[in-house]
Amino acid sequence: MQKKIKDFMTELVKKNPGETEFHQAVQEVVESVMPFIEKNPKYQEAKILDRIVEPERVIMFRVPWQDDKGEVQVNRGFRIEMNSALGPYKGGLRLHPSVYLGILKFLAFEQVFKNSLTTLPMGGGKGGSDFDPKGKSDNEVMRFCQSFMTELQRHIGPDTDVPAGDIGVGGREIGFMFGQYKRLRNEFTGVLTGKALSWGGSLIRSEATGYGCVYFAEEMLKTRGESFKGKVCAVSGSGNVAQYTVEKLFQLGAKPVTLSDSNGYIHDPDGISEQKLEFVMELKNVKRGRIKEYAAKYNCKYVEGRWPWEVKCDCVFPSATQNEIHESDAEQLVKNGCMLVAEGANMPTLPEAIKIFQQAKILYGPGKASNAGGVAISGLEMSQNSLRLSWSREEMDERLHDIMVKIHDTCVKYGKDGKHIDYVKGANLGGFVKVADAMLDQGLV
Repeated sequence: MQKKIKDFMTELVKKNPGETEFHQAVQEVVESVMPFIEKNPKYQEAKILDRIVEPERVIMFRVPWQDDKGEVQVNRGFRIEMNSALGPYKGGLRLHPSVYLGILKFLAFEQVFKNSLTTLPMGGGKGGSDFDPKGKSDNEVMRFCQSFMTELQRHIGPDTDVPAGDIGVGGREIGFMFGQYKRLRNEFTGVLTGKALSWGGSLIRSEATGYGCVYFAEEMLKTRGESFKGKVCAVSGSGNVAQYTVEKLFQLGAKPVTLSDSNGYIHDPDGISEQKLEFVMELKNVKRGRIKEYAAKYNCKYVEGRWPWEVKCDCVFPSATQNEIHESDAEQLVKNGCMLVAEGANMPTLPEAIKIFQQAKILYGPGKASNAGGVAISGLEMSQNSLRLSWSREEMDERLHDIMVKIHDTCVKYGKDGKHIDYVKGANLGGFVKVADAMLDQGLV
């Protein structure tokens, strides 16, 4: 079996050189599903695995725009339409200097399985640009977004591909892009999610990824007769996902004690309360400041240039970016008695670190399962747009909770081995089977 996996990966790397994040994402899935495929020849005969790692469509284009000095700037735009077996392509747009083909292919590939797990009718895709919105004026961001959407609009639509926000793309950017789409296509339709509430957005969209991750982790704890009551939790990041992870944690009786940004992390042993979180939201969402200011205001520890994984805690929520937990971090967390890791970010844990968590029998929830709450609410926003109605906050929160419980049930169904639950295997297999069966039904497409 290992030889087959190695041969498959050798061929994939040869066809996709330099795309290390994509290789990493595929390797994890292949290790889970290859033994299953061997026992189910119908998937092997139809070459489902070979097809599922190949995007249905890769769109790459230039994005020229003019800055406030009147100088022309040129960025590169992408949309990876990975798999539409279950519905229209669905996945975020990321604006960040690190964006290149390999990162977006990894994210689109992960999105296929994540969307499958939600039980909603969505395929998987991802897109974005190497444009950096940090330090740009509103007018510069608007001009970029309009240029970006001028090209992207010909490839998307409510029944074809429905992008959302991601890193660097919040309500401002979605608004500018939606306005340009409407202007060019002369139609008001649910082509983007993450819209403002007054023109087609959904309640609790901002909260969904963080809330959903905590709901998933709550189900994980229940498998060991535990709850969040009194649990000390380390959270990385300080953006949208981290903020609402912290909020839901203290609502459920836990004590979140860390947040971070690209410069370092804060450790507040008294816990990040509702009042302190309001300060963080103002600092990050409005002032665009650094998390170091929290430490100065609340007289707590700030550590420059490190992640918070050295802090003694019960539960960990990596919510910043990919590959933030390394092997040494995992060893430190295990040593410090950590019992649960639930990923709020996409692929934040390196493969070597995952193995350490699994060997230690720590409850480890991979992002494609634990952070699916965001895209679940995006899917429900699509439904509301199609029906031309809006559901209440309570109804949306209840639907989100139900979806996360169902995702957990799927992971248990496919990942339970005796008393232990392998959530990586469960998420990968649970997501794969639904997509693979749909691909078989639809023939060679």
